[in-house]
Amino acid sequence: MKIAAKKASLPRPISAQGFKPVAYFCGIVLLATATMMAFPMLADLYFGNEDWKAFAFAGVLTFIPGMSLVYFTKGSLKAGLGLRQAFLLTPLSWLAVSIFSAIPFYLSDYGIVRGSLADSFFEAVSGITTTGATVISGLNAAPPGMLLWRALLQWMGGIGIIATAIAILPALGIGGMQLFRTESSDRSEKAMPRVRQIAATLGKTYLGLTVLAVLVYWATGMRIFDAIAHAMTSIATGGYSTSDASFGQWESNGIQWFATLFMLSGTIPFVLYVRFIAGDRRAFLDRQIRTLAVFLAVTITLIAGWLFSSGTYALEPAFRHAAFNVVSVVTTTGYATTDYTLWGNALVGVFFGLTFVGGCTGSTSGGIKIFRFEVLAIMLKAHFMRLIYPRGVFPRYYGDRKLDDDVVGSVVAFFAVFFLAYSALTVGLMGFGLDFLTSASGAATAVANVGPGLGDTIGPAGNFGSLPDGAKWLLSLGMLLGRLELFTVLILFVPRFWRG
Repeated sequence: MKIAAKKASLPRPISAQGFKPVAYFCGIVLLATATMMAFPMLADLYFGNEDWKAFAFAGVLTFIPGMSLVYFTKGSLKAGLGLRQAFLLTPLSWLAVSIFSAIPFYLSDYGIVRGSLADSFFEAVSGITTTGATVISGLNAAPPGMLLWRALLQWMGGIGIIATAIAILPALGIGGMQLFRTESSDRSEKAMPRVRQIAATLGKTYLGLTVLAVLVYWATGMRIFDAIAHAMTSIATGGYSTSDASFGQWESNGIQWFATLFMLSGTIPFVLYVRFIAGDRRAFLDRQIRTLAVFLAVTITLIAGWLFSSGTYALEPAFRHAAFNVVSVVTTTGYATTDYTLWGNALVGVFFGLTFVGGCTGSTSGGIKIFRFEVLAIMLKAHFMRLIYPRGVFPRYYGDRKLDDDVVGSVVAFFAVFFLAYSALTVGLMGFGLDFLTSASGAATAVANVGPGLGDTIGPAGNFGSLPDGAKWLLSLGMLLGRLELFTVLILFVPRFWRG
């Protein structure tokens, strides 16, 4: 997608004509959403479940406005997108998909969410943002169409955020993402000159990883339906499961180890897959991946050592449960093999901290992202050196790239806004009568797009269904804010954005 705008200043306010490319793209994503609704409809028809009517009706309701937007705005994307249009397009397209994706939940015959706007919208937003928090209990008895729709939402959200992170966020210069503009274009385009070829390779890689996960899960003991659903949510680092017990439903050690690997595959920058396929055999030695690998190895070893030395598990189960649950939280997937909040208060604190970390940029994972912690560390090191040597000059480099002030400033701004949003969300949830642990962990898991929170209510063994409707609406906003890197949403509330 071409974004024809300069960062130095915003162009003039969007005219009525300028809204057409935004409307056209929203129409395209609605048509894609309507098409995807056919799969759960067919699943319900195959298994003889009456919920197929909900998906059929929702598909029609989504197709009509989607086709109308495309028809009346066709040809409007030829000139590319301006900066204001890109800022407007990102939240509007994700919001549109969230609203229409909630319709099948609202119309479903499954009584958990039927007729509840708050529950239906929460489940849809959690799916499309690949958060994985759920209001549904009794997943083992849920209609197959609903289970498949939840998985499809996360799968679509995963590829959607990859496209957003590669094509839009670097051009908008949000949270240091401009650091990856050259990396995600120059290096890839030298190997594959055509943008469409890059997009095709990304899509094939995403689909290929999903198919591989289906085959592996099926071969290691899952039913084919469960394998398909979990493959989609593993690669998307989403975390929706077909069972209330998540991966604790399957006692196969192989399934849990392979799931750990598939979650990791989803948190790798997908542009690196493109470079690897194009012949760069050192692509996966990227700085982010190395930092993430070291961080995970140290954390898993320490937690596994604690579990083994305390007698909680034998050696292999200690490493397996530690690896699975640490990777699940850090990659913001949200699966669980067991209720890790029962491992002791110290480890509850550790998992609370891990909620904020996130994976690599350009991947399907959420959170703050590893590269921002790296930039923060580089900035602090330079600052400390200046305190020691006031007249010294200490250039800041991220790998072989010099960190410009705009990159450092946008990363610092992202940290500030992230934790301001997190704090405000925590206070807002407490305003609905929730206790501090539920509020704090719920806010963290929403803004970081992780999934389960902590505590008895929304922890790995619980869900969000018992929360007040107001809290669910607030958490839905938090999930959208976190998935879209905060600024793309918040800037729409700045009056100057609309006045020019």
